[in-house]
Order: sequence, then structure tokens, then C-alpha cells
Amino acid sequence: MKLRVFFYLAVLGILAAAAWYVVQSVQQTTQQAVQPLQQANQAMQTQIAEMLNPTPTIIPDPVSIIHDVRALARLETVQYSVEKVVTAETNQGTLEFLFGDRLLLVAHGVVIAGIDLQKITPQDLWLEGSVLHVRLPEAEVFIATLDNEKSYVYDRETGLLSKGNINLETQARQVAEAEILRTALEDGILETARINAEAYLSLLFRSLGYDEVIFER
Repeated sequence: MKLRVFFYLAVLGILAAAAWYVVQSVQQTTQQAVQPLQQANQAMQTQIAEMLNPTPTIIPDPVSIIHDVRALARLETVQYSVEKVVTAETNQGTLEFLFGDRLLLVAHGVVIAGIDLQKITPQDLWLEGSVLHVRLPEAEVFIATLDNEKSYVYDRETGLLSKGNINLETQARQVAEAEILRTALEDGILETARINAEAYLSLLFRSLGYDEVIFER
């Protein structure tokens, strides 16, 4: 009787081991069969994401044309960094939800001013005793441009039937650039440029041996 019970237990153990082996084999086979499907699904999801959010391809023309080369003697003495928010919109009104187009541009710009030393003539420098008299040209703005890395469209809304005005952002950037220049001029950038130029050149002339430097207006 004990021998028979032992025999039954041994058979059950063998069957259990065989069943476990079969289950493991089936799971492994299933995973191997499903893995290509999962990879194909992931590849398809990647392709769909790239289609919905394509990365632009920018190809510059290999030919560059240099139109002009000029020597410069500009003394840059002040730089303004200005931020301006500009709203640009078209077709606003009763039907704007259908045909309207509106964007909000956060523009960062740089304005640089100074003195063009090429405009100084021999008549603009003269000595009276040990005193050097200097007549500087008018201060001017050399650069007034947007910083494209910091400027961005914060928000844009288009109507249901509107494809959007392709020139709207360009027009907004042009207005922003003009406003940034106007802001710097109203804040006195040219006067600051002249004062800084006089301070710098005064130190330079004194280092050359002139005891006193007077800037004439």
C-alpha cells in the first residue's frame, strides 16, 4: 500500500514538473511571437509621432554671395537689452472665431550705439598749449536687432476656417524691432553712448601724455 502511494506521488511530481516545463515553454514561445509585434507597434507609433510633429529640414544653398566688404572703426560704448511684447492680429470682430488670426510675440532685442571714429577729421583735433581739444562726431546706433534665440511666439489663435497669415509673425517681429529701437532712443542711448565715448577716449589720450582733454560740442 505504501509502495503504491509512493508511486502515485512520484507520478504526480513528474506530471507537475512536466506541466511547469510546458507552461514555461508556452510563455517563452508566446513572448518570442509577440515581441516582433510589439517592436512593429513601437516603430509605427514613432512614425506617427514624427508625422504629427515633423522636424523641419533646413538646407542652406552651398553658394554664398559677398556683396560688400568695408573697414570699420566703430567705438561701441553702450548696449541695451530690451524685451517687448507685441500682439499681431487680423480679421478680428464678429467672425473672428471663423477667420481670425492672432499671435502674441515675446521679443528680446539688442541695441548697440557708439561713435564712428572714421568720421573724425584732422580739424576735429587741436592743441591749445598742453590742452587737447576733441570734437567727436554724433553718437549713432550701430545695431538694433532681435535676439532670435530669446524671441518666441507665446500664443497663437486661428479661426476655424483660417489657415493663418504666413506673414503675421514676420510683421510682428518688424514692429517689435522698431519698438525696441524707439525705446532705447527715448531712454537716451545716444547721450549715454557719447558720455561713455568721452570717458574712454579721455583715458586713452591721457595715457598718451596729454595732461588735459576737452571735448567740444
